[in-house]
Amino acid sequence: MAPSTSSTTDGAFPDLPRTEDWRVLRGNATAWFAAGSHSDAALLSRAVVELCGGAGAALPDLDVRPTGVRVRLGGDLDVTAEHPDLARSISEAARRLGLEAEPGVLQELGLRIDTGQVESVTAFWEFALGYRRRGRHGLTDPLRRHPGLRFKQLDAPRPLRNRLHLDSVAAQRVASGTVDRLASTGARVAHHGYYATVADAEGNEVDILPLPEDADRWDGPGTDDWRLVFSAVAVYPTTTIEQAERLVTAAADIADRAGIPLLLDVRHDGTAGRAAGAGAETIVVLDTGKDRWEMDEGYLPLCQRVQREARSLGLTAAPDLARFVQVGVDAVDVPATRSFWQTALGYAPDPRPGVTDVVDPNGLGPVLFFQPLDPSETERRSQRNRLHLEAAVPHDVADAKVRAALRAGGTVVRDDSPTSWTLADPEGNELDIVAGVAREEDGA
Repeated sequence: MAPSTSSTTDGAFPDLPRTEDWRVLRGNATAWFAAGSHSDAALLSRAVVELCGGAGAALPDLDVRPTGVRVRLGGDLDVTAEHPDLARSISEAARRLGLEAEPGVLQELGLRIDTGQVESVTAFWEFALGYRRRGRHGLTDPLRRHPGLRFKQLDAPRPLRNRLHLDSVAAQRVASGTVDRLASTGARVAHHGYYATVADAEGNEVDILPLPEDADRWDGPGTDDWRLVFSAVAVYPTTTIEQAERLVTAAADIADRAGIPLLLDVRHDGTAGRAAGAGAETIVVLDTGKDRWEMDEGYLPLCQRVQREARSLGLTAAPDLARFVQVGVDAVDVPATRSFWQTALGYAPDPRPGVTDVVDPNGLGPVLFFQPLDPSETERRSQRNRLHLEAAVPHDVADAKVRAALRAGGTVVRDDSPTSWTLADPEGNELDIVAGVAREEDGA
């Protein structure tokens, strides 16, 4: 595969010949190919592995779902000269398998924290979430499964409590160790038994859990590799790409036979510069999705079968890598606020009575949940949050996204069209909608 001689800047990539399936979001060329089953999606995953191995190219991030597969070129790296040619080859492989690209599905969510203490606040969140640095003022999840954070200098003091916070759910010993370490650095910690609320120097909060011993374990036999971090998650480092692909193929078949969804993510350290198969570690993450393991009794036997399959391949789980991150929003009018975010993000409501979650229908983005806010907290309600969400979307759907969000009760705070818009939900919580690569120079 010869490197492309065309321009490969973020803005130019979508306009190169035969790359119409792809969009550049947060520095990475990304495509979504719709499929009818886990196994159909896994076939494309296998084809991508073969393409990369034959070309000596780094393996992309692969997110296999029962509804399709997301392919994200570059991992921690931005678009490079080889990516247009690789993108074309992947698109051709998808078409041979009968899978159609749906660029409008693509979306990358992140969070921005406005702060007067950029370095100390960044260091807090780096450890609180187990993230690593990216760019000047950014943090990224090492497995690139959860929303990145970026930090911007605060324009004016906003001392009151945010109406947004994060939940970071990790393996119990990781969660407990994180709370202890943050407490030792002077962070404010409020213990609540099952979890602790920890705040950085400016009061931005994260709930870290679970803290009780064995609270992350399944009672059933044959589940030692799994951790209950709201989702049931198992993480398997592999020594070869072939091992990883065999596990993905087997798990996809197990999930299809069980008739229940399973999230299958493949991450390769070769994205940091080593080619696929060049001795770098490939990691497979298996994830039931939030709460599904306790909603459907079919997940216990499914996870037991997947664990047996992984061990038959000689794999050893890395339970400390299991993690789940979600975003909590405080609101006086929860239904109206929830409706805005559901529409703006293209999410679906959790159907369970009394549950306020909205979820990505393809299991690609973070869960949002909503909590009641006391109407008497007028000053807090009127203060602009220091933390807000950012959605990077394809340039050709950004305007439609904005119009849909406005119809759902949003208002325009700032209009920098056609590259970005800052919108507010009915209670003033902000969402940046960013067309493609806008604002990437600022960090994560």
